[in-house]
Amino acid sequence: MKITTADQMLHELTTATMNRRRMLINAGIASAALAAPITFGKVSAQMDATPDDVPFESPVDVLNYALTLEHLEAAFYRDGLASIGREGITTWGYQDTVFDNLVAIGEHEAEHVAVLTQVITDLGGMPVEEAMYDFGYEDAVGFLQVAQALEDTGVAAYQGAAQYLIDSDELLTAALTIHGVEARHAAYIALLNGAVPFPAAVNPTLTPAEVLEIATPFIVS
Repeated sequence: MKITTADQMLHELTTATMNRRRMLINAGIASAALAAPITFGKVSAQMDATPDDVPFESPVDVLNYALTLEHLEAAFYRDGLASIGREGITTWGYQDTVFDNLVAIGEHEAEHVAVLTQVITDLGGMPVEEAMYDFGYEDAVGFLQVAQALEDTGVAAYQGAAQYLIDSDELLTAALTIHGVEARHAAYIALLNGAVPFPAAVNPTLTPAEVLEIATPFIVS
């Protein structure tokens, strides 16, 4: 399979260090359901079966790992912005264009879902489906804090999973292209939260097991 355009690019997601995880806990966001979701079941089982080896059996498994996270982000922006609305953002002193930019980020995530779903299907795999989520925020401020955690985790997750596509040049290039967009999202959200958009010269990397630990509390079924 040949991938030639940005619209056909893949994505494996999620960034942030354990500092982000602590932020989730301190903000009271990570108090959602504790049950392990079906969408992460295969990844988790593989990591249990081969703790010192590759956590994915094939490129399709890597892409489904990415798709699970992209579903998470896409649903977060779609449902969150519909609930909060433009006024919910501007009431907290943010410019009107901030809402438009957040909508654009959500559209990017939805495109990532569509692309990953199509590529997994083209490769003969079964794309994971969107789950049900609980992000725990109550207003725009909480929404942006969760957005930061998700975007940071997405960037770090891409970095951690890239090595498992090393033998699939086109898929790796596509994934890194989307990774760049996720990093732009993370930097913008950091500015909205009053944080430094580029806090270090080297970005932290998360393993699939660490991403699983961060993302699972958001997924209720």
